[in-house]
Amino acid sequence: MVFDFRLGRGRDGPKQFLGQFDGILQTDGYTAYDQIGGTRMVHAACWAHARRQFFEAVQLNPRDRVATPIVARMDELFALDAEARRRVIGLTGRHALRQERAKPLLDDIRGKIEAAQSVALPSSALSKACQYALTLWRKLTRFLEHPELELSNNLAENSMRPVALGRKNWMHIGSPHAGPKIAALLSVVESCRRLKLPVRAYLTAVLPGVCRSPDPAPPRHYSRCVGRPAFTDSNDRVISVKAM
Repeated sequence: MVFDFRLGRGRDGPKQFLGQFDGILQTDGYTAYDQIGGTRMVHAACWAHARRQFFEAVQLNPRDRVATPIVARMDELFALDAEARRRVIGLTGRHALRQERAKPLLDDIRGKIEAAQSVALPSSALSKACQYALTLWRKLTRFLEHPELELSNNLAENSMRPVALGRKNWMHIGSPHAGPKIAALLSVVESCRRLKLPVRAYLTAVLPGVCRSPDPAPPRHYSRCVGRPAFTDSNDRVISVKAM
């Protein structure tokens, strides 16, 4: 888990951060993520964001007979991945399950969205939801080709939530130079949480040695202090992004 600090939300930030990254980038529909990364990078979209658009249309009109079935079918898509996790079938099994059952489900979802778009008022929440999903459809269906890709970037969003909730209290950090330092600390803390490492014990073991060592990479023996391997991720070619 890595946090990066920028003074703005423009394209320059993610473009500089990712450089020529050629793995999988998963984002919402924010246009600043377009035309960044390397030429071989795969850009995927988030189904949670697509669903949210239709869910909000249902909230505005609970009797909406057009948007409600679309949300229900999207829920079936998430339920399919939940089944794969429950059965612990691995990436190969999840890929097979998606090919068998997600493909026809996607065809039905797209058909319902196109039908909804044809009857929705142009300025309505339903019309905007349809436009959002259809514009990102190619990115939304990338998970059929890449079994390591999750349906949503909720993990990234959940990691950002404490920052988003507290940012009004942190508006005055003294200097823009403090931003990258906070991002670095949050990166370590959230990585510990993701790997289920005790944050205090890890920082207690690592920080004194980092201060004394000219090598910025923590020596391996620090991981033994907390009884777990150092930060490793077999899925390091997938980046899920949330801008704040």
